[in-house]
Amino acid sequence: MGISSPVKVDRDVPNAQGVERVTVVQGLEHPWSVAWLPDGTMLVTERPGRLRIVRNGALDPKPITEVPKVFAVGQSGLMDVSVHPRFAHNRLIYLTYSHGSRQANRTRIARARFDGKALQDLQVIFEVSQPKSGTQHFGSRIVWLADGTMLVAIGDGGNPPIQLGGDLIRKQAQNRRSRLGKIVRLNDDGSVPSDNPFVKSSDADPVVWSYGHRNIQGLTLDPTTGRVWATEHGSRGGDELNLIQAGKNYGWPTLSYSREYATGKPISQEQSRPGMVDPKVVWMTTIAPSGLAFYNGDRFPAWKGDLFAGGLVAQDVRRIDLDAAGNVVGQQSINIGQRVRDVRQGPDGLLYVLTDEQTGRLIRIEPTNM
Repeated sequence: MGISSPVKVDRDVPNAQGVERVTVVQGLEHPWSVAWLPDGTMLVTERPGRLRIVRNGALDPKPITEVPKVFAVGQSGLMDVSVHPRFAHNRLIYLTYSHGSRQANRTRIARARFDGKALQDLQVIFEVSQPKSGTQHFGSRIVWLADGTMLVAIGDGGNPPIQLGGDLIRKQAQNRRSRLGKIVRLNDDGSVPSDNPFVKSSDADPVVWSYGHRNIQGLTLDPTTGRVWATEHGSRGGDELNLIQAGKNYGWPTLSYSREYATGKPISQEQSRPGMVDPKVVWMTTIAPSGLAFYNGDRFPAWKGDLFAGGLVAQDVRRIDLDAAGNVVGQQSINIGQRVRDVRQGPDGLLYVLTDEQTGRLIRIEPTNM
């Protein structure tokens, strides 16, 4: 067996009580990510390629200028936005996005200085080395570690029949020389940290932090313990919550609880194997997890130390109750009623949710009668 046996969820979970949903902003076009500047200003990406500003609960009608051109078809476009931990000193923000065409595209990371209206001195600091075809599985979330390095999730490239090098592209997740289907760890300028797990391995790209991932769209850090958590999409079920550790193999597609879209047959006959890490949770019925937050605020005391995962198909936010050792001991649902693309804890200790719709919303989750 792997490190631990997963909690399998194949039914509805109880509804969370004592919460209120307040729409902060509406009219966003397929928003993907939200981040805060030190002064409380919010940055929101829209997948077609716009970066928006929300100040004092109001959406600025003018998008931020000098945003890189993105390839925005299907699942591709402008995705994550992340603020450098020392933004007050360097004014740097980071964007993940898809670049190229339907025939040849890849995930990129760019950084730029934000002057309040425009991006300045934009640089591409990282990209997937192999161009791919299609419009699926780009990732991509950014998390900053305590040492100032960044983790970035990169998707496996897509479902069958998409191929790369004469084989199904999803198999690149097990190829340590490939950046597809990985979490990579970078310095803030895109260079390789000297203590990455495969930095001295001849059979691996030195940026690789963990591998065997399908399409991670939720990534978060417990700042107290340093635990890194990720949610990734399965195929026709088999969505996963994983506890990420440096150098580990998370199995995809060698191991999976998922089924093929075309036939409904299992993708693998194996779900666990020595040397590969079992998920902490498997959602046997698809929730399509996107956005993941670790809660350490004080507005919901009972939620402290828990995870909150958005669901595109489930159209809710799942509270994942963790004990002190990081074991999953329960789940609850906060119904949103729209596809949830991102979940974040705000500086005010409340949860914020983005809905992935043509007219998407930014929603704040508050205690009832706050």
